[in-house]
Amino acid sequence: MRGRRAVVCLSGVTPAHAASTGDALSLNADLALAAVRAAAAVGVPRVLLASSAAVYGEAEGPLKEDMACHPVSAYGQAKLEMELAAVALARDRRQAVTVLRIGNVAGADAILGGWREGMEIDTLPDGSTPARSYIGPKTLAEVVYQLCLADDLPEILNVAAPGIVQMGALLDAAGLPWTPRAAGDATVARVVFSTKQLEKRVEFAPKAGSAEGLVAEWRTYLADADG
Repeated sequence: MRGRRAVVCLSGVTPAHAASTGDALSLNADLALAAVRAAAAVGVPRVLLASSAAVYGEAEGPLKEDMACHPVSAYGQAKLEMELAAVALARDRRQAVTVLRIGNVAGADAILGGWREGMEIDTLPDGSTPARSYIGPKTLAEVVYQLCLADDLPEILNVAAPGIVQMGALLDAAGLPWTPRAAGDATVARVVFSTKQLEKRVEFAPKAGSAEGLVAEWRTYLADADG
C-alpha cells in the first residue's frame, strides 16, 4: 500500500451475513480499525470507510452529517460504534479518515435487488410509496474514486445521488410489477440524505438520482457481471 493515495474499506458484516455465518456485527469496528492502522503504518494519507444510513435510525431527514444519531437496529448501532472507534483511532494516529454513510445502492437494496413475484410495497394515503436516498453502482464507484483524490474531506460524509426516489417508481422504471398495500404505523415515509457536502466535492450526472438513471446503472452492472 505504500505510495497509494487512499485506503478504501468497503467490507463489513451485514445482518444477513451475520445471520448466515454467525459472525458478530462488532466485526465492523474491527475491520475499520484494521484499515486505519494499516494506512497509518505505511503513510497512506487517507482512509475511506463504508458506513450506513442505519446509524440515523428512524429520522426522516434531511439527514445531515452533524446531527445526533439514534440507531434503532443492532446493525445501525454496530456501524455507529465502528464510526466512533475509527475516528477516535484516526485522531490519535493523526490519520485522515472519512466515514461514508452510504444510502441505498440500486440493485443491492431490498426493493430493486430484492424484487420477487407478488412483491407488496407500502402505499401512503396520498398514493405515494416510501422514498429513499439512492445511488447507482457506477455512480458510487465514481464517487469513491473522486473522494480518493479530494483534499480536505470531513470525517463524516453522506453518500447518495441528489434527490429522492420512491420505491414504487423504482420498480416501475425497471418494469417490475408490484402490489400496493396500506402503510402501517411503522412505515417510514421518507429517508432523505442531505448531500450538500458531497456535492461540493463531486459532480453528478443529471439523471444520477432519478429512477430511470438508477435502473440503467443496475442493468449495466448486471450485464457486465454476466459477461
